[in-house]
Amino acid sequence: MSKRPVVLVVMDGVGISNNELGNAVKNAYTPTLDELWKTCPHTEIKAHGLAVGLPSDGDMGNSEVGHNALGCGQIYSQGAKLVNESISSGDMFTTETWKELISNCENGTMHFLGLLSDGNVHSHINHLKSLLSQAKKDGVKEARLHILLDGRDVPETSALIYVDEIEAYMAALNDDQFHACIASGGGRMNITMDRYEANWAMVEKGWHTHVLGEGRMFASAKEAIETYRNETGVVDQDLPPFVIAKDDQPVGTIEDGDSVILFNFRGDRAQEISLAFDGDESFDKFDRVRIPKVMYAGMLQYDADLNIPHHFLTYPPKIKFTLSEYLVNKGIRQYAISETQKFGHVTYFWNGNRSEKFDNELEDFVEIKSDVVPFDQRPWMKSAEITDVLVEAILSGKYDFLRTNYPNGDMVGHTGDYEATIIGVEAVDLNLKRIKKAVDAVNGILIVTADHGNADEMYEKPKKEGAALKAKTSHTLNKVPFIIYNRDVTMDEGDFGLANVASTVAKLLELEPDSHWLPSIIK
Repeated sequence: MSKRPVVLVVMDGVGISNNELGNAVKNAYTPTLDELWKTCPHTEIKAHGLAVGLPSDGDMGNSEVGHNALGCGQIYSQGAKLVNESISSGDMFTTETWKELISNCENGTMHFLGLLSDGNVHSHINHLKSLLSQAKKDGVKEARLHILLDGRDVPETSALIYVDEIEAYMAALNDDQFHACIASGGGRMNITMDRYEANWAMVEKGWHTHVLGEGRMFASAKEAIETYRNETGVVDQDLPPFVIAKDDQPVGTIEDGDSVILFNFRGDRAQEISLAFDGDESFDKFDRVRIPKVMYAGMLQYDADLNIPHHFLTYPPKIKFTLSEYLVNKGIRQYAISETQKFGHVTYFWNGNRSEKFDNELEDFVEIKSDVVPFDQRPWMKSAEITDVLVEAILSGKYDFLRTNYPNGDMVGHTGDYEATIIGVEAVDLNLKRIKKAVDAVNGILIVTADHGNADEMYEKPKKEGAALKAKTSHTLNKVPFIIYNRDVTMDEGDFGLANVASTVAKLLELEPDSHWLPSIIK
């Protein structure tokens, strides 16, 4: 087609804040981003809370809901909000899945596996409480918790707050008819919660810990956490796995006739452990040693196209009228690229929780394999390799709309390492310069934005003046930049968010936006 190509760059985790302290975006050397902000039409857009379908504006955005909104131009109830609605209405506990989970463990144990915090990005402790309470009401006799420690979407050493809270809750429920306790656990970046098949060894460790009850044993989760902190000095998300034991025997291995619920609602870090439970004899990612005959269910179905998992408690949003499908119907040639850590975001989440392409001829997806190393040790990640391939695609003239995600601001930001995150942000800026040059060569249009904040706040706000600074590893509530380069446009007035981007892309491609979408950011 003769229209000018449009290139969209998502700088993951790069929010806007005027605070100097711990702001790895503002304090990084970013000449390209600074020049674009000064010389191009730009605005700030929302990437959290109600703007991306979360329960309130106190809820941090994340990459999944952010890319859903970017890719569909609409606001759908998401994750926590969906689960909240299902629990409060009681619908969750009338589903066939719930009934089967209860009946299946009549003579066994119900296991709850998931992230123990109130971060509301992957899970919420209140959801777990509701599940435990209902399980008791419905006749479950034994319940076991397999807890993954957060320290990423919440303060980095807050695990004991949530352990104390859930143990107090279980103590109030426990009686001669019902008994619940913690059986195993570990840091979310050490076991179980890998994503995009970047490090199956994490999932294998989780399987050995939760299912087989293998590993270092402790009398309580508190003892495990305190011991590991004293021995290793690592924060919650990196704590090694632990097994709770009584008389040298694990208190909660997963056995034939048990039921297992993964109470995380976010999909990316839930899929691999779900495959391990749902997988048949052909599963070959690691040796499961023993495969208990259980009924397994997720809080949601994490991938509808791949049927992961087979059973689930809450239906995900049925996202229709996505930008990709609309562009395919208009004959627009599309290209999506990122490294493994965010490849699913520019494909699966962007396309409305759909793994498959809308059109194999008009859509090309490219994954650059991520390194399996701590992100603070390689803060540049695969930014150069992504750019190498993306620039080639831009210059080829084969595509009309190209999109990419640079994970650095988010993935390095999550480590809590301020200096490394600055390098990560600078790496993105360096590669943004290369993309800008390629866009110039084809007289294209460049959009630069982000899916949420993270690198913009790397320290927790001190509660007392003069108190020691603590690393902040979670996302932020800040707005994100939205910049258009090489096209003379006027930004409209309004309170815009990520869901307004789809209409904007369509207008830049000289197309009339879909009537289902939110308005364009440009006039």
